[in-house]
Amino acid sequence: MALPNLHPMLNVAVKAAREAGKLINRAALDVEAVRINQKQINDFVTEVDHAAEKVIIETLMAAYPGHGILAEESGSEFGAKDSEFVWIIDPLDGTTNFIHGFPFYCVSIALAVQGKIEQAVVFDPTRNDLFTATKGRGAYLNERRIRVSKRVRLSDCLISTGFPFRPGDNFQNYLGMMSDLMPKLAGIRRPGAAALDMAYVAAGYTDGFFETGLNPWDVAAGSLLVTEAGGLVGNFTGEADFLEQKECMAGNPRVYGQLVSILGKYSKFASAGEKATLRQAAPSAAATEAAPDAADSDNSDAPF
Repeated sequence: MALPNLHPMLNVAVKAAREAGKLINRAALDVEAVRINQKQINDFVTEVDHAAEKVIIETLMAAYPGHGILAEESGSEFGAKDSEFVWIIDPLDGTTNFIHGFPFYCVSIALAVQGKIEQAVVFDPTRNDLFTATKGRGAYLNERRIRVSKRVRLSDCLISTGFPFRPGDNFQNYLGMMSDLMPKLAGIRRPGAAALDMAYVAAGYTDGFFETGLNPWDVAAGSLLVTEAGGLVGNFTGEADFLEQKECMAGNPRVYGQLVSILGKYSKFASAGEKATLRQAAPSAAATEAAPDAADSDNSDAPF
């Protein structure tokens, strides 16, 4: 059903997201029957991802055949190759959650015009939550205007993240970030779908978000939701041009600034001096981690 106050392009994206959501909900009724393939270690794709992507692309192309497509599973295979309008699609963000029946996943659709995100939809089919934004018109959840939280003290804040899971990810770097952040926060959450994590920042459910290794389709729609809800989005050093940089941070303005001051040194764009400081700290952290292992080896004959 078209909502009268929505931008026409956003209405089409909402229709596409809802069609994909129906398909995902049907499959979720018997998730054991879903065929799963592994793209690489810990990176899964299901027939549901492909079917949802297909219905989204068909819906968008029927309305806008001259637009381009950048989708997680099919890349730029469909759509016009030289259009200034490009739909950025993640048909099922949180596939690992989905295949376990863990109800935190979503459909994410964004429209970039000349490289800038202008329309965004994040649809959570398990809760029937529809997050939408049009550049300059604010962000909404189920037709209700949403704003980022007003919290300013990190000790009051709930921050979401995504843990590294791919071979070659810098696990030590992430452990450093966690040890720097966790004592300062009310809590850290790792729900498992970046697009929905960012929608939750926009709605004020969490106060900030950070993650590395993300692709444009993971963050495009969520980034517009956050900025239209009054928040900030960028890389770990606070620069706004983050879409292709595989590191993303979002939050209300005061929290965002504090996260930059803590996590900036972990950015791949950090200064040489900051990176050197981190390298010097790493050996002592590694030694601390090694100590319990040595103690464990003394108990090698213990029954447990």
